[in-house]
Amino acid sequence: MPILSISSEKQRALEKKANAIRKDILEMLFEAGSGHSAGPLGMADVFTAMYFHVLDHDSKNPDWEDRDRLILSNGHICPVQYVTLAHAGYFPRTELKTLRKLGTRLQGHPHRGALPGLETTSGPLGSGLGQAAGMALAAKMDGKPWRTYCLVSDGEQDAGNTWESAMFASKYHLSNLTAIMDRNNIQIDGNTEDIMPLEPLDHKYESFGWHVIEINGHSILDIVEACREAEAIQEKPVMIIANTIPGYGVEFMENKFEWHGKPPGTKEELKEALEDLRTLGGKIESEHQ
Repeated sequence: MPILSISSEKQRALEKKANAIRKDILEMLFEAGSGHSAGPLGMADVFTAMYFHVLDHDSKNPDWEDRDRLILSNGHICPVQYVTLAHAGYFPRTELKTLRKLGTRLQGHPHRGALPGLETTSGPLGSGLGQAAGMALAAKMDGKPWRTYCLVSDGEQDAGNTWESAMFASKYHLSNLTAIMDRNNIQIDGNTEDIMPLEPLDHKYESFGWHVIEINGHSILDIVEACREAEAIQEKPVMIIANTIPGYGVEFMENKFEWHGKPPGTKEELKEALEDLRTLGGKIESEHQ
């Protein structure tokens, strides 16, 4: 089904939804006592736009054959995927508090088959784009209309198999494949440009035969319109470079790589973070307004 343009009313509703997802992320991470904060908070707008506007999917029929596929390559940001799936109706929100606990379906990295709505098991960085390219090729060979979306991190661009997948997708003209890169400029050990310089990412993907779109990853409108543009591209896969702020909405976390892989550690930290999110620095209305 073609992606529809988005009204200003729905944009505002999705901005509030994304912030509600951020709050649940922080509370589940605090309850777990471990897990990643920065990436999930930064990608909440992308996940919200995807599951509540872009993807053709049905939470009541998660194995529907003609559903769009969303592959999360950098599985360590799964808290945002778990919370979004719960908000979309795939499983009860009360289960979010079981993250990383013994016997839970919500593992530290996604486990396909453990939870409805998960298309793949992920953990080894750099492997998701190859899986997504394979799915897109299968759909093309079978003449199926569904699209494959792959969410990747900028740190994963350090992995050589990412570029093998990029060549593969270009060779087979996988115009039904759209990748969205979380360009947040951090990875676990520091800033990406200090660890392994990545730029110019747009020119690199273009030279590999991709169509590239660069957007503000916190703009619901930008995310939706980029996916609409990708849908219209013929004969090429599309890379959307989404510029995001890691730890978005929590002042003491924003742009700090130290928060890549740790949760709020104290009740005071959690309280301060939730207060920061209440109006997202005045960008949105509080749920009490």
